[in-house]
Amino acid sequence: MSLAWLEGAEREGRLRPLDRHFALQLLALAERVDGTAGLAHPRSSPPAGDGRTALALAAALVSRTTGEGHVCLDLCAAAGRAPFGDSVPGLQAPELEQWREALRASGVVGAPGESAPLVLDSRDRLYLARYWHFEHDLAAALRERASGWAAGVDRVRLAADLRRLFPARDGVLGRADEIDWQAVAAALAVLRRLTVISGGPGTGKTRTVAAVLALLASQAMGGASAGARAGAEAGAGAVGRQPRVALAAPTGKAAARLAESVRRAREDLPLSQTERSALPEEATTLHRLLGARPGRPGFRHDAGSPLHLDLLVVDEASMVDLPLLARTVAALPARARLVLLGDRDQLASVEAGAVLGEVCGRGVHPGYSPELAQTLGEVLGVGAGQLPSSADPGRPAVADALVFLRRSYRFGRDSGIGALAARVNAGDTAGVLALLKAARARDPLEADGLRHRTLEEGERVAQVERLVVPRLRAVLEASGPAEALAALGSFRVLCALREGPWGVAAFNELVERALRRAGLVPRDRDAYRGRPVMVTRNDYATGLFNGDVGVFWPDAGAGGALRVFFPAAGGGLRALLPTRLPAHETVYAMTVHKSQGSELDEVLLVLPDRLSPVLTRELLYTAVTRARASVEIWGPEATVAAAVAARVERTSGLRDALWSDAPPA
Repeated sequence: MSLAWLEGAEREGRLRPLDRHFALQLLALAERVDGTAGLAHPRSSPPAGDGRTALALAAALVSRTTGEGHVCLDLCAAAGRAPFGDSVPGLQAPELEQWREALRASGVVGAPGESAPLVLDSRDRLYLARYWHFEHDLAAALRERASGWAAGVDRVRLAADLRRLFPARDGVLGRADEIDWQAVAAALAVLRRLTVISGGPGTGKTRTVAAVLALLASQAMGGASAGARAGAEAGAGAVGRQPRVALAAPTGKAAARLAESVRRAREDLPLSQTERSALPEEATTLHRLLGARPGRPGFRHDAGSPLHLDLLVVDEASMVDLPLLARTVAALPARARLVLLGDRDQLASVEAGAVLGEVCGRGVHPGYSPELAQTLGEVLGVGAGQLPSSADPGRPAVADALVFLRRSYRFGRDSGIGALAARVNAGDTAGVLALLKAARARDPLEADGLRHRTLEEGERVAQVERLVVPRLRAVLEASGPAEALAALGSFRVLCALREGPWGVAAFNELVERALRRAGLVPRDRDAYRGRPVMVTRNDYATGLFNGDVGVFWPDAGAGGALRVFFPAAGGGLRALLPTRLPAHETVYAMTVHKSQGSELDEVLLVLPDRLSPVLTRELLYTAVTRARASVEIWGPEATVAAAVAARVERTSGLRDALWSDAPPA
């Protein structure tokens, strides 16, 4: 069969130019193999006929699926099917056995551990070689970390500090329904080298991190004499070296929020002066932490040049893709602790992988090892049998790293937002629709936190003027850029799509026109006081990153000339000349994906009037849980129902490597 189908699939939008190019390059490489050293399965002749089609199709599909966020191609799912439907008539993937043999004979597809551009594993998962290495290396590193204790922990001191930082409710910490899972997470993070803390919004993840930092600061003082410790507590400084700590997140926005959350928690916790001073003031992006080099591949820090850290905390771990997390873990010293924070139920990363969800398995804890359960019980004052435990020899090591925070302090499960989030997460379509029906019937003045409108396209203008314009007035009429940014952070329009009449681009134009009609925005200028913008590309020269939000505002120090103000690391603002602003867009509205890492008082969620593959349970849950006080949803019931029923499924072998294929702990 000719390869004209490659051009046809690209023309129909079923393949990217990159996918077609990769397939042709791999075919050309296969034709040059002919026994070349370093490639798996050398042959005496190049593939021909059906063999060329089988290889080209596999290469194009694995390239495409990786671009869609998958880590690999499941040959079992693709075999024997028309990969592009009616777009490319007459093209059908080979049956599994035939396809597998054709790939193994190609000379450019190897088994795990062999040197080849593509890797085919024993479960018929086909990888780009670098992604197989990322997955394999990360799984091995996480298993090793999950099985090891942190060195030098004073468990007596830890127990006393835990009682101080997590006072027991009614004198009871350990009844099954009273276990303080924040305390469990904090204890685990001190005792072990890997801790994965998953919880929904408001479950206290960053408060737990602040407690961990305080506990480690206290541990650093543990070897000092009583007199020296007393002097340190009096303000003379900690005795001995305090741990080297880094707080990081995948985006600048998430990093800033992490730093602010830790600063707030520091004031709320009963800490000594030494403990309080040991908590870091700033957080950074993972790219900046690893030492990204503009225009050059890789990072400054890797396994050969590791980070100088004793503890790394990564927030919003659900947003971290497989390559980035693999590189982060590789750059972390073996002795250092690693804490991953996130919500496994949120949207997965834009790039390949759904690492946090796969590390968390199916979200049901199989129980800690008996040794760990006993140790946790001792430092927490929990009686035997109160913590989940399992002596199953097949229990994976990663189970000893997991804590699921279950209690939300932001909103109850029976509140409008809490109830909706719980039902969305459970895939309860009927329950979700019942909540929305009740919200539509309720008096709008009733403060229940949830409203819904089945909005027609012709109603958008009136509703934007009703809901959006009054809330943005506080931004545009603010007394200064700090106040404008604070107002901008209290309300946001979130869209499921980028394009189309219900997408971000159209909605930003709709809002801006409404603001002009209200006299809040000048009609003749694109740059104006109060215009909010979001950076859309990392720019290391300015220190701005994809997702950072700023606002145009007159700068009194520059004679009233417009500058773009962004939150600065450590608090305050930094001003930038508009001409130095990296790629950006107006951000009265943003996609749900871009909102990850944000906390808002009010959210308006705009859903399209027709179905889209983007609409998933994870997207709806992520949007709803950005809000602290209220959510208003615009969109047909059918769209909501479809989103609740659809789940994000990323093809990967990481979950199997951690939970099924892993050697016993």
